[in-house]
Amino acid sequence: MRLNPFKGLDNPKTVCAWGLYDLANQSFTLLINTLLFSIYFKEVVVGDDAKGDSLWGLTFAGSMLLVVIASPLLGAVADCRGWRKNFLVWTGVGCCLLTMSFGLIPANAVTLAILLYVPANFLYQIGENFLASFLPSVSTPRTIGRVSATGWAMGYVGALLLLVITGLGMTLLGLGATENWRPFFVFAGVWFALNMIPAAVMLREPKPEETHGASTLAGEAFVRLKQTVVSAKQYRQLVRFLTAFFLYGMGVQVIIAFASIIAKDFGFTQTKLVIYVLQLTVTAGIAAIGTAKFQDRIGAKPTVLIYLGIWSLAALGLLVMSLIPGCPEWPFWVVGNGIGFGIGGIGTASRSIVGRFAPEHKTGEFFGLWGMVYKLAAVVGVSSFSQVKAWIGMPASLGLLLGFFAVGFVLMLRVNEMDGYKAARRASRAATLPPTA
Repeated sequence: MRLNPFKGLDNPKTVCAWGLYDLANQSFTLLINTLLFSIYFKEVVVGDDAKGDSLWGLTFAGSMLLVVIASPLLGAVADCRGWRKNFLVWTGVGCCLLTMSFGLIPANAVTLAILLYVPANFLYQIGENFLASFLPSVSTPRTIGRVSATGWAMGYVGALLLLVITGLGMTLLGLGATENWRPFFVFAGVWFALNMIPAAVMLREPKPEETHGASTLAGEAFVRLKQTVVSAKQYRQLVRFLTAFFLYGMGVQVIIAFASIIAKDFGFTQTKLVIYVLQLTVTAGIAAIGTAKFQDRIGAKPTVLIYLGIWSLAALGLLVMSLIPGCPEWPFWVVGNGIGFGIGGIGTASRSIVGRFAPEHKTGEFFGLWGMVYKLAAVVGVSSFSQVKAWIGMPASLGLLLGFFAVGFVLMLRVNEMDGYKAARRASRAATLPPTA
């Protein structure tokens, strides 16, 4: 029973359904963004190493730029119209269909690949924002860290299953060669569609907020966003956190977009690549489960700092290995565990901080801002990393990666978690008071 992550929760079925969406969309973040499609795009669609690195980075960053523009607008509209669940479900459906269509992309079809990938990644990333915005409503201030980490852990359970299936497909069905990976893309879309069904059925839309008299939805959204900017001093700890998050988020986004490409540059191919990512995913799952046990006890900020320290050591290890001619393979397996622990812990802790700092009536808007910052980190981080890697070299790009995490750690020291929590609670109480005459 001690291993039951839902024990003691008031709404275990709802939390499970919410977490299953994390399990569902792992097929996109893992098989498409991290493991398979990035390499397929570089080697089969583009067919040139330097050009492939550069074009993949720009394509990924371009799709993220669209998310940056849309996130705050859609988050505010969802809050005032009560459309968060609709947006979550329909972005998921659209992403599933587009992901399955990746199976139609042949060699050298660069334009087709970009036209299909950009909207698919856009819908996936927007859906991630709305999934996160349900966190305060499926948890309590006492359990928010535990629920966030539970969802993260369920995502890694999905990743493990996906990696096992992918490895079996490569070995038993003869799909190991990169040019034969298109069936995996179709499978990724089907997996996402089937496993998002519980969330579509179980999640309940919170009551929509009062409008501010704007004549259009876009106008209403901009009014709400303007109020958030004007009252920024009230949420200064959130602003400090998002600044730090932007810096270390650039590093996390680089790993998501380039993990498989970096591994291949260190000599990992086909099945060994899957095994490597499997090891990384196991350690990430352990980190997510462990975070659920201690995050609410020590606080989200110390948790973030612990994982940023691990991230920095892992990035330093990659940099050192890239500078050693003929470096043996075993250190890369060791560093992979550090990357796994960093991925497994940093996301859930960061999501918890936003949940703690968000007033109850602005959760969709604040998680939209969080998503906007994270996606902007992808635009800047992935595009800069890809261009440095393509035109200067691997060591320089890994030095840049180390800088993202180190500077993020320093900026995170300025965040006061308790002050941010108190500011959010004051704003929530003020929103429930009747207007004065």
